[in-house]
Amino acid sequence: MPADAQRLGRSGAARPDAGIVHLGLGAFYRAFGAVYVEDAARIPGGDWGIIGVSLQSPGTRDRLAPQDFVYTVVTQNPDGGETFRKVEIVQDVLVAPEDPEAVLSAMSDPAIRIVTLTVTEKGYCHDPATGALNFDHPDIIHDLEAALPRSAPGFLVRALERRRDAGHPPFTVLTCDNLPENGKLVRRAVLDLAGKLDPALSDWIASDGRFPSTMVDRITPATKSEDIDRLAQKIGYRDEAPVLCEPFRQWVVEDDFVPAYGAEARPDLAAAGAEMVADVTPYENMKLRMLNGTHSSLAYLGYLAGHETIAETVADPVFAGYVKRLWRDEIIPSFTAPEGVELEAYADALFERYSNPSIRHRTWQIAMDGSQKLPQRILATIADNLAAGRECPGLMLAVAGWMRYVGGVDEKGQPIEVRDPLADKLRALSDAAGATEQKVAGLLGVREVFSARLAADISTPVTAAYGQLSALGARKAIEDML
Repeated sequence: MPADAQRLGRSGAARPDAGIVHLGLGAFYRAFGAVYVEDAARIPGGDWGIIGVSLQSPGTRDRLAPQDFVYTVVTQNPDGGETFRKVEIVQDVLVAPEDPEAVLSAMSDPAIRIVTLTVTEKGYCHDPATGALNFDHPDIIHDLEAALPRSAPGFLVRALERRRDAGHPPFTVLTCDNLPENGKLVRRAVLDLAGKLDPALSDWIASDGRFPSTMVDRITPATKSEDIDRLAQKIGYRDEAPVLCEPFRQWVVEDDFVPAYGAEARPDLAAAGAEMVADVTPYENMKLRMLNGTHSSLAYLGYLAGHETIAETVADPVFAGYVKRLWRDEIIPSFTAPEGVELEAYADALFERYSNPSIRHRTWQIAMDGSQKLPQRILATIADNLAAGRECPGLMLAVAGWMRYVGGVDEKGQPIEVRDPLADKLRALSDAAGATEQKVAGLLGVREVFSARLAADISTPVTAAYGQLSALGARKAIEDML
């Protein structure tokens, strides 16, 4: 199909008014949260249209606007087949750096009852090791001095301030990022920032606002230009912003929304398949440790071994044995399962999802922002194991794999494009050290990632694991451990 083929556009279906603003309208939320919201809005109806916000660049807006913010969700099945769905719930996309006032105006509208977020771990401007808001972050420094913010916490606080001043109830803040107790984390960031600006505002948000925690799960590989061209040939129209995803999806949400809106506080997410619960923590632990923790472990060690995707990595019997050992011996014993969930069956289902050859989830993509992800995905599991007297050599090897990766050179001596907020600092520490012991000690001294206590506790096994990786390479080091 030629590049100027007919573009995707909106159908004649009734267009709902907006009830949700979403900060960070990337591929994951469009493949996941937006689909749930659209399903929930279709069942009983209601004005739950989504206004998306890009906090960084206009790329998503520029791709979606010519097709009236409609896009295609492409579900990639294990047998190689694909199913296609047009999603029309997004009504507009705003670009915060271009017009922060427009973003604040949208969030301040009393018709908006929920603000959802997928801004990644680094978007909360917090210290991953402690969870506290980082007041030295340049965006937070800016937001304390300027009325028009830059950061996600800044937009939340300033919009809530406008609503309070206008006599409107707050919106529910519903984060969809993979962080433990993510609702509590964003609540802390918002209250910390509001408290610096106006203690009375912080008190109002604390009493009237709601920050339910969530667990979200749908593997969503990055869309490449060749995917766009291929899909245009296959489906008969050109979509410049499709999202690719696996068939599986799960959303567990604490049912705690701003009570001032009564029955209109949220769409009927349960009718769309979401699990509405009183406490999401057991589900968060399950997903963060069993899925995200092994994803990161496979990403660093698989990349070092030359594997491009997760499916390719687990097709290697050595890595298949490694991830199954992690689940059985090191991760499942570290936490309590949600009621009614069999963790061994969940692990089997995860392995089947990882093995889907249609999902080309690149190890390099998963490896991004590791300094922000490691504490929640891997280090918390290590800490709990050590406290219980359990050794965890597989996770120590994963930490050592991250250290080798952020050194910026792979096992063949080729450069690695490390994308991480601390990339320059991590590379400098690695380069400045000589022997293995110095490299590991330098990286364990990064307090944004490792607490002093944990660094001391894992120094010896991580140093040994790093030495094994350096001497043998990732695949042989794993093979010797199994």
